[in-house]
Amino acid sequence: MAKKTFNIQLKGYVGGWDFNRTDVDDTLAQNPDSEVNVLIDSLGGSLATGLSISAAFRNHGKVNVHFVGLNASAATIASLGASHISIDAGAMYLAHKCSTTFFEWASLNADQFETLIADCEKIKADLDKLDLNVARLYAKKCNKPVEDLLALMKVGGWLTAQEALDWGFVDEITDLDDDETPMMTNAIAADMATAGIPIPNIPIAETDKDSPFARFLSAISSFFKPTQNSISKAMNKTYACICALLGIEAIALTDNNASLSDEQLSALEDHIADLRKKVEDRDKTIADLQAKLDKKPAVETTNVVDESKHSASEASAIDDYIATAASANDLFNSIP
Repeated sequence: MAKKTFNIQLKGYVGGWDFNRTDVDDTLAQNPDSEVNVLIDSLGGSLATGLSISAAFRNHGKVNVHFVGLNASAATIASLGASHISIDAGAMYLAHKCSTTFFEWASLNADQFETLIADCEKIKADLDKLDLNVARLYAKKCNKPVEDLLALMKVGGWLTAQEALDWGFVDEITDLDDDETPMMTNAIAADMATAGIPIPNIPIAETDKDSPFARFLSAISSFFKPTQNSISKAMNKTYACICALLGIEAIALTDNNASLSDEQLSALEDHIADLRKKVEDRDKTIADLQAKLDKKPAVETTNVVDESKHSASEASAIDDYIATAASANDLFNSIP
């Protein structure tokens, strides 16, 4: 396929000098009524910049994004505002959960640990909100449930161009003449390690094949093979009752298997035990009521009642007893 001319090339760190909102705004402003072609080749960076550029693409309305190389994180989010997204046949795509830099090197007492734990819980809550927001953006593009995207982000594995198309992250796979197959280098590996990004199983660049890093990858290559089944089949299923009990939105399944923590298993165990106790109490109460119903009234009347002297609204003592017992029986039968 012929080469393609790009108005903007966004590479490197999202938020850096070669992947920033200012340059994007300038180019879009110069082409207000025409299509703008954007090349993206980036491992990600600032979520804020990615969201900002996505909004700029959306507001312009005529932006085409093309992915080459390895693209992850904020770089993929930046593309979501484009009207059309393509990916080179040899490129790869990664959607993963948000992260933030954290470092604590100190000697802490119990009170200081309590403060640190509170701070960490707040950070986690903020990251959960960011993950949900990003998952909603991905879900809108992919036309899939938000729960499925959250599950994929949790797996955090690299997608091939075909997998990215199958998920709906991109609209087209291309094979342009000037697109090169991504190669692993020491520099790229270092960037991935710094950002906590998994290393994909791609060829190592010729210049780095004899490096210590290349020998390391070769020695443990089996551990870095992509788990396509885990990624492609990762999804969340909404088991409403269980999720409500555990206080979660959905249960993540990988190859039809779910993992629960000890805390979650304990919650389920306690709930089941509580239900069993309620059922046993209900059965005992019903048995006691039934025993009372089987007995005759304690006092039998010998008086002849002249029904003509009583209004229809008056009920005998036996009628009152039976009505009360029936009402109690209905009440306990309604106990879950």
